[in-house]
Amino acid sequence: MSTTQQSFNVSFIGNEPAPGDGNLFRAFAPARHENLADEFANVSPEQADQAVTKAAEAFPIYIKLMPAQRADFLDAIASELEALGDELIERAVLESGLPTGRISGERGRTTGQLRMFANLLREGSWVDARINPAMPDRQPLPRTDLRRMLVPIGPVVVFGASNFPLAFSVAGGDTASALAAGCPVVVKAHPSHPGTSSLVGQAIVVAAQKMGMPDGVFSLLHADNEVAQQLVAHPLVKAVGFTGSRAGGLALLRVAQGRPEPIPVYAEMSAVNPVVVLPGAISQDSGPNSATTVAAGLAASVILGVGQFCTNPGLVFLLDSPNTASFLETVAEKIKASSPATMLNAGICSAYQKGVQQNRIVPGVHVLAEADVDGESSQTQGRPIVLSTTAPIFLSSEFLSEEVFGPSSLIVVCATETELEECLRSLEGQLTATIYATPTELTHADIDWISLLQAKAGRVLFGGFPTGVEVSEAMTHGGPFPATSDSRSTSVGTGAILRFVRPVTFQSFPDELLPSALQDANPLDIWRNVDGKMMK
Repeated sequence: MSTTQQSFNVSFIGNEPAPGDGNLFRAFAPARHENLADEFANVSPEQADQAVTKAAEAFPIYIKLMPAQRADFLDAIASELEALGDELIERAVLESGLPTGRISGERGRTTGQLRMFANLLREGSWVDARINPAMPDRQPLPRTDLRRMLVPIGPVVVFGASNFPLAFSVAGGDTASALAAGCPVVVKAHPSHPGTSSLVGQAIVVAAQKMGMPDGVFSLLHADNEVAQQLVAHPLVKAVGFTGSRAGGLALLRVAQGRPEPIPVYAEMSAVNPVVVLPGAISQDSGPNSATTVAAGLAASVILGVGQFCTNPGLVFLLDSPNTASFLETVAEKIKASSPATMLNAGICSAYQKGVQQNRIVPGVHVLAEADVDGESSQTQGRPIVLSTTAPIFLSSEFLSEEVFGPSSLIVVCATETELEECLRSLEGQLTATIYATPTELTHADIDWISLLQAKAGRVLFGGFPTGVEVSEAMTHGGPFPATSDSRSTSVGTGAILRFVRPVTFQSFPDELLPSALQDANPLDIWRNVDGKMMK
């Protein structure tokens, strides 16, 4: 294996470092607003084909490994990422503009989810084994032996995300869940953090070699948009994982659906994550149910990470009450006291500024507050801002409900419950929806607010703010379109593995030819559904 310095700026086609044959580009440091010295080369279409072909060749070998072997591989990846030490942290900070503490925490999240999937494999029940033994004497017709389980679908293409250079990128949740499922992975690195991607790619390759994984189980490609679409169109690719813009996700979805064999694209794309505040939640003068407490929490959530979370609360619906003015005053105070901060890249910052400008010039939309600028702001700095309007203005606009990716939010003051209900029903699908209310308000309401929000989002919060996404068994990070392209899936938590598997029933097989999970002796010692009863 090549050293870090030798393979720092290359792609990996299987286990081999591969200098790209395509166009050259440089990494960019948004905090410095300058290109870095390192030069990267995108792969050619021929190199992309080699990576997918290797993945397809690795698949029948990888699929036959015992779950514990795949689990050991995931653990080894986590260990190799940790072994990169400060080099990985420093490079990710340089390329993303995110602070060291954030990147260190993100590395912990990345290694944690790798180990979470390793534990899932060792426990084993996720394969959903179902067994109906033969009943030859059943009348009026005998029943043949039927055994069903989930199996991997084949090579998966994963697109790295801009806003999470570790946790949603090369070794992130899509890659971890696909490898856990038994699918080889080809990652298309995000151009905003190519050096970070190469370091992580090398760590995975080292882990694969140490654990004896088949060559091609993982590849990392620096690639332009044309080659990216070629990867999705490749006949040997069976699924795609994507986190990014709606335009990018829909472009990949069109390619996948236009293939002779359409394949699923699990795209996380766009969300404004509405927060609903009913009067009872801000009725007290102090404490958790006060206007100042809830408003301060909202402002902190809006500016967290320069607003560059897919769960950023970009839209707030406030049912008018005597404490509305206090709520708005506190939000304004907190936002005005905040500061502009570096965004992930100049393109994201420019799109943010355009989105804010588009909203603020709408008649009836007012600037509640924006952060003060001390000196000349950089082309990569996002200025926190909160706008306000009324329900009729919001409902008459074509774009006020659209995502503005950055530290901004729009507060819509609703005069009546009917206005609030109409606003919520007008929304597209969301990753999250939050409601602040008292239990009494919800149990005695004429409108079923919880059911309304449940229909719109994959995660519904009672209080709090959605910017923290726990990596756990119970988490859903997905939602109705356009939050994701498939509302039945999640990209966070152990349920993410289900995106890259399909059910197969084995009928009348000799026991010795069955997968281990379905054999009579249950050698994996997993929970199985046998004639409707869970047992080992």
